[in-house]
Amino acid sequence: MAESTLDARQDARPTAGHVTLERVNTPPAQTWNYLRANDITLTVPVHSRKGDVFFALPRLFEGVECGMGPTVTAWAESQAKDAHYVEVKAGEKRKEPIAAQEDTGVMVRAGAEATIVICTQPDGPVQDTTAALVRVIAERGARVHLLEFVCGGSDQRLDSVGIVADEDARIDVRQFFLGAGTTAAGLAVALDGNRARLDLTCRYLGREQDILDINHVVRQRGRNTHCDVRESGVLDGHAKKSLRATIDLVHGSSGSEGAELENVLILSDDVTNKTMPVILCDEDDVAGNHGASIGSVGPEQIQYLRDRGLSMQEAEGLYVRALFDEALICAPTPQTRAAVLARATDVLGSEVANDLVDGLGLRDAEEV
Repeated sequence: MAESTLDARQDARPTAGHVTLERVNTPPAQTWNYLRANDITLTVPVHSRKGDVFFALPRLFEGVECGMGPTVTAWAESQAKDAHYVEVKAGEKRKEPIAAQEDTGVMVRAGAEATIVICTQPDGPVQDTTAALVRVIAERGARVHLLEFVCGGSDQRLDSVGIVADEDARIDVRQFFLGAGTTAAGLAVALDGNRARLDLTCRYLGREQDILDINHVVRQRGRNTHCDVRESGVLDGHAKKSLRATIDLVHGSSGSEGAELENVLILSDDVTNKTMPVILCDEDDVAGNHGASIGSVGPEQIQYLRDRGLSMQEAEGLYVRALFDEALICAPTPQTRAAVLARATDVLGSEVANDLVDGLGLRDAEEV
């Protein structure tokens, strides 16, 4: 076990086959302390790996910052049955998506292009905790498409992702957090090379007793880098959501631009929403913007829909349906579409889920 893993695990306190990961998913600069919104503490299972021999990722990946922090990285590495390494050769345009596993490292060489998919599997018995640790290195001029789908299948889900982008690399991330229970997800992207770019779209749904804890960190180190972060979601029931979005314009990143915007739709008076956008700046010639829009469906919109025969519940359900519709459109494989559809059936009912399938022309069972 690496020394960093040992150091991180010293901060955890084991209790009867479980360990407490204290203060994880933290932003680079903590604030709003009185709201207790800077982190989350999670209790996760620990399985003995004594006597196991498993593959470890190349040491180059140890330097990749992950969104949930080193404590979660150490725990995930120690619990993964094996590490999964994929290399996309220089100039290769890989068509088949790379399915990320418990501990996955992807090297996308110069000028190459690859799609990486992180997806929970709702089939089978509900598990206590599942997790994915994904680290990506994108060399000069590479293009990376990362698609993330959390669709249930466990009471607690941890997703920690780290990406490093070299000169002229393009990173496109689409996240869909649709699962029940507790979802904790962190994404850290380092735009180290000049003119590197990140486009991040995050969609989420929280309902009933769901807990969502999301941490986005973008460090812009290269010159003339660009990041565009867009988050939006729907909260209903007694759901609790915390989203931390940090854009760090590091010294030397002159000419860089970063923007972040979140839109939150509240459908219940009992939800808890915490939105914490932060811009850090140590450079003069840069531009950084952030904002948030939080509210409920306007009375004019509700009345417009009710005049056309929709009840209040049906009108509000259109927003949730649109979220699943987008997730199905973005799902690149039959497995991911099946996972999204299963979750849509749980939330919206089989009739609406079938309408979504028909609308996308996925009626063929092999396509779903």
